[in-house]
Amino acid sequence: MPKVTYNNKQATFFPALKKEIDAYFAQNSLKKTGNWRLYSKTIILVSTSVILYTLLLFVPMPGIAGILLSGLFGFVLALIGFNVMHDACHGSYSTNGRVNELLGYTLNALGGNSFMWKQKHNIIHHTYTNVDGMDDDIAKSPFIRMCSTQKWVPAHKVQHLYLSFLYAVSTLFWIFWQDFYKYFTKKVYTSKLPAMSRKDHLIFWTSKALYIVFYIALPIMLHGWLHWLVAYLVLNAVMGLTLSVIFQLAHVVEETEFTYVGIDDAVTIENEWAVHQVKTTANFSPGSRIVTYLAGGLNYQIEHHLFPRISHIHYPALSPIVKRKCEEFNLPYLSNPSFFTALSSHFRLIKELGAHL
Repeated sequence: MPKVTYNNKQATFFPALKKEIDAYFAQNSLKKTGNWRLYSKTIILVSTSVILYTLLLFVPMPGIAGILLSGLFGFVLALIGFNVMHDACHGSYSTNGRVNELLGYTLNALGGNSFMWKQKHNIIHHTYTNVDGMDDDIAKSPFIRMCSTQKWVPAHKVQHLYLSFLYAVSTLFWIFWQDFYKYFTKKVYTSKLPAMSRKDHLIFWTSKALYIVFYIALPIMLHGWLHWLVAYLVLNAVMGLTLSVIFQLAHVVEETEFTYVGIDDAVTIENEWAVHQVKTTANFSPGSRIVTYLAGGLNYQIEHHLFPRISHIHYPALSPIVKRKCEEFNLPYLSNPSFFTALSSHFRLIKELGAHL
């Protein structure tokens, strides 16, 4: 297992930034967790998903209407992941730990597993962002080459052409392979998975079984396997594309940095942890209320990586503070002006990485 450490002994950037962020919350008498804006969004999204599921399952409709509603259902499920699950699993949704735990299980309702996510995302990804050999989010080889230190294969020459397809099937791969692979190998990429409690094991198997019942068995019983298959593939294609694109635009773009660590290496990164986060992360669509609302503030990814225990509803207000402090310490504050400029940057990088060694 690789060993990566940060040179935090002379850390100055993050303490100075944190002081200003804490002052902002104190001066405005605000909690760092969610408020009515987050709660109302939760009610809207969860209610919409239940309504769409009920319509698809019990209301007769033309095939094209079923396909469109299935796509919309997949999109809404992705938004629940961004807006509800993500904050809850980070412990930033509520000051009540039980509320965070309960709403974190919305990921299980989407087919994933909150225990696995917290290890993969909260701990490994947020600690070793864009570190090839540690960060599971960029470990897509040999299917996708996401940084220059990863092994090149001839298929990568056209990876920019098949990338969208892989994103479209990513949730299927996640639900039916990745979670089980992590469960049985007890590893997340190169990192050992912490021991699961009896409760964790029970929730893992129960939620996977319930997923099969509600997303596969019941729809097939009511509509037949062919109608189910079309709707299910459309649902996952939209959900997979939405989830993949939003997360990749934050780290796998032309401006962000990558670090490599070999399987048996011990590497010290000559930056404090917070500086590494700034250099490996990029925002997009700053100031867009629509993108911020839908993406759960993940377009302010720099703020999120520096302060994952602060709810996403605060990120737009924190952004000017973080940007100003980055300028003060001569650090980059990477930001693409729109969703489409970020998307273009992502595809250009993927094409470039596939073109040569």
